[in-house]
Amino acid sequence: MSTSTAQRGTTVRATIPLGQVAGIRIGAHWSALVTVGLFAWVLAVYLDGTADISVVWISAVAGALALCASLLGHELAHAIVARRNGVRVDHIVLWLLGGVAELAEEPPNARADLRIALAGPATSLVIGATGLGAAALTSVISPNSPITAVLIWLATMNIVLAVFNMLPGAPLDGGRVLRAIVWWRTRDRLRAAVIAARAGQILGTALIILGIAELWLFGHLGGVWLALLGWFLRTAAHTELVVAGMRHRLGDTRVHEVMTARPIAVRGSETVGGLLRSEAVHTNHRVFPVVDDSGRPVAVIAWPDVLAVPELLRDTTLVRAIARRLPASAIAHADEHVADAAARTVLRPNLDAIAVIDGDGRLSGVVTATDLALACTRSALGLPIGVTGERASDATADQG
Repeated sequence: MSTSTAQRGTTVRATIPLGQVAGIRIGAHWSALVTVGLFAWVLAVYLDGTADISVVWISAVAGALALCASLLGHELAHAIVARRNGVRVDHIVLWLLGGVAELAEEPPNARADLRIALAGPATSLVIGATGLGAAALTSVISPNSPITAVLIWLATMNIVLAVFNMLPGAPLDGGRVLRAIVWWRTRDRLRAAVIAARAGQILGTALIILGIAELWLFGHLGGVWLALLGWFLRTAAHTELVVAGMRHRLGDTRVHEVMTARPIAVRGSETVGGLLRSEAVHTNHRVFPVVDDSGRPVAVIAWPDVLAVPELLRDTTLVRAIARRLPASAIAHADEHVADAAARTVLRPNLDAIAVIDGDGRLSGVVTATDLALACTRSALGLPIGVTGERASDATADQG
């Protein structure tokens, strides 16, 4: 399965870096290893009897890795077309259910949205057709060899991948196509996003029901996979509904209108004990950006992180040892749309923050879940989102 999205609620963070392709960072989550193992097992069963057992398993592992490479090609197609249409791409992550191309912002128009969505399935179809052609050639030489069988399997899986991803529900590529078409027909981006997301929820529910039915009626473990996939689609679609509503409420609001300017920052080289003796303890702030010696944000720390350090170790434990790394998605510029910045990351109350940087990459502000909730509430009440006066001068009573 493949999802290409700007909403980080559907995001899986890479734990294994795989390098770069065309300037795009590639990584894999540890769960991708489960996928490789499962594919290898399925393919080994499929190849049983075509050759010696050792040859079968070598072919199966090679085929599983080739399928993962196909998934990567699918995502790279999304990413490359996105960049050509002016959309910044953070990275690509392979994980348990396929791959995700993380777009840092939304497509600028319906045409770009459609092109980006179609690029992945089109690539999978090309890979599938190429695999069938190669299988036809190898079958002439050795019709019953594992190579021919692996090529047929790879071709079939890529064609199935393309067809499945074209199902009309976000965050699948077909959901993106549906969104682009509705957006183009109605000129209403919010309505298009809501329709695609609701279709995704319906599709996810249907897959969960089918998965449970398959497991209950036939005892097939594939039903678990189908139900898991349906659960993911429902969750991701719900997140997209929430993000669509947030985009509607925040509109053209910029980050500098909602951020806490000149926040209290903690140096990574400081000890936990030093933090507990600093001015930070005399505020109501609960989340603090961690900066390097140049003032550039590198991590984030909250009081629960500090609480986890035993008291006897606090004067010898450095803040950077317990701080949580700040992903690129949680770094924004002051003139950026706040909806774009918030959509690409998950902000847990009292735990996370978006670090706002200036032109030199140094910390100039933070945006927390509290800031976003307040901005949305003020917008719903018809009040100005950007606030001045006491709250601005105090840099808020709640930095988290």
